[in-house]
Order: sequence, then C-alpha cells, then structure tokens
Amino acid sequence: MIRIAALCAVLMAGPVAAQRAISEGGGDLRVLDKVTGQTTDLAMRVGESQKVGALLITMNDCRVPADNPTGDAYAELMVTYRNEETPTFSGWMIASAPALNAMDHPRYDVWVMQCST
Repeated sequence: MIRIAALCAVLMAGPVAAQRAISEGGGDLRVLDKVTGQTTDLAMRVGESQKVGALLITMNDCRVPADNPTGDAYAELMVTYRNEETPTFSGWMIASAPALNAMDHPRYDVWVMQCST
C-alpha cells in the first residue's frame, strides 16, 4: 500500500502540464531470471501478452508525458506466474524508478524500459 501511495505522489508531483500523459502503442520490457542470470528484452504492443520462462506478462497500457514524449515511461502490467489465479503483479511500473512499485518475486524481476509508437 505504501508503494501505491508513493507512486501516486510521484505521478501527481509537478506542474499540471507535466501530469498529462499520452498512451503509446506499446513498450519495451526487460525480464531477469535471477536463478540463471539471463535477461530477456520484450517489445510488446498494448493488449498483448508474452510468455517468458514461467511468467505470462500482459501490457495493458504504456504512457509518456504529453509535453515530453521521449521522457519517462510508465506502463500498466499484469504478470502471472505458472498460470496461478492471482497475478504476481498488477499495476503501474515507472521506467526511471522500477523499485517504486516493483514486482516481488523470488525468481524474476521485470522492468519497463520505454514506450514505443
């Protein structure tokens, strides 16, 4: 809950113009398997799901600041481990601050790298 409050504070900080964001068509993610040390880069479209190892990752949205489209990306993701009913992660991740609302999993880490058109 503290992570969500901190995420809201970051997103609402700054001038009103900086709060406007535009949705892009997709984004790039990086997945780390902490057991093997292998990283996998994914280029995903909004609404698409991809499987990496035992994870199923769905990108629901990817946004950038309207006044700086090359600026900080943030994506809404849902990550499921081994077809479990409850997602391992569901929420927003910020590219510049992945630890702010990080996926808590003993084997995998997921980061947002950037949004793309």
